Amino acid sequence: MSSGEKKRVIILGSTGSIGRMTLEVISGLSEQFEVVGLAAGSNASLLLDQAVLFKPKLVSLYQEEISSAFSPEFSRLGVRFLSGPEAATRLVEELEADIVVAAITGIESLKPTLAAIKRAKRVALANKEALVVAGSLIMEEARRRATEIIPVDSEHCGIFQCLRQEEKENVARVILTASGGPFFRTPLEELASKSVEEALAHPRWKMGKKITIDSATLMNKGLELIEARWLFDLKPQQLSILIHPQSIVHSLVELIDGSFLAQLSVTDMRLPIQFALCYPKRGERLLPPLDLSEVRKLEFFEVEEERFPLVRLAREALEKGGSLPVALNAANEVAVNAFIQGKISFPEIAEIVKAVVEAHLFRLVENLEEIMAVDRESREMAEKLINLRQYHAHHS
Repeated sequence: MSSGEKKRVIILGSTGSIGRMTLEVISGLSEQFEVVGLAAGSNASLLLDQAVLFKPKLVSLYQEEISSAFSPEFSRLGVRFLSGPEAATRLVEELEADIVVAAITGIESLKPTLAAIKRAKRVALANKEALVVAGSLIMEEARRRATEIIPVDSEHCGIFQCLRQEEKENVARVILTASGGPFFRTPLEELASKSVEEALAHPRWKMGKKITIDSATLMNKGLELIEARWLFDLKPQQLSILIHPQSIVHSLVELIDGSFLAQLSVTDMRLPIQFALCYPKRGERLLPPLDLSEVRKLEFFEVEEERFPLVRLAREALEKGGSLPVALNAANEVAVNAFIQGKISFPEIAEIVKAVVEAHLFRLVENLEEIMAVDRESREMAEKLINLRQYHAHHS
């Protein structure tokens, strides 16, 4: 394959765990792909290292205040450099690309992801929050532009693979699997004393901090329910979750005749990344194959609501729609950040989110401005609740 036939790739969130693994996958497929753009948040030194290795045309950094120290370094490499909150969106708008890997965490991904859908042939979606808060907008834009959206989440990638050859009317139910996180078997009374380090010690996956905490609370599965509703055009009652500690079966599809389809693989995000890049073809094997004789058992458990109260809140947001998923996501982002900073305990994440969702004034949201307004007010409410708890804790 000549260099002219290489597919041009932009990676949004290149210094995060998914971004780094995407570059690793591309390194092994250098005859098929070239990196033309990299967007990062604040890790300018790693972004510089990536620029040296992959020689993109354009890079961007969200944190404007640290950009001046690095701008000359990128200039010396002959790489154009953008900075600021809108830099990732501008990068997508200024470059020609075949594939955009959308791996920025949180609602910050929304604008650049929408820009990617308008510009690229394919978006490899590794971000939950964009579809959670703006699923209707994103899927409608993708239809209008004939942009492929290929999910990178291991569960949604599994569903995508199971449904490739199946008629939609044959699907009775889709089941997302969850590892259960580090506290699946922890006595409930001990959860309040669990540290940030313990919550970040995921038993199966190596991920960024935010998604690892979401995995411990099972909010990641709640968000994935909403994401799956939009990706696969399913009804809320067609979506469910099972705890699967081995994380070998990434998803299950139950058909109307009682048959099940399952996608199994080793626990490694490089596989769904490669699938999204190479689709509809499959890339060569990256990793040692799954040995089921070594796995020995595959366990499945119902979700215990007392242990994982955020799942019920997410299901409510899934069923009601409108502004509720936006409020849910915003409150969770603030609460998780507060836990990571040591401001609240682990169970208080769910308590803060529940308080914001219950106080939220429900309405329909039909454009980006309305979504961002709900996001702002929900974050402000969550911050106030956290500050109140800290005040009472210090003065009790």
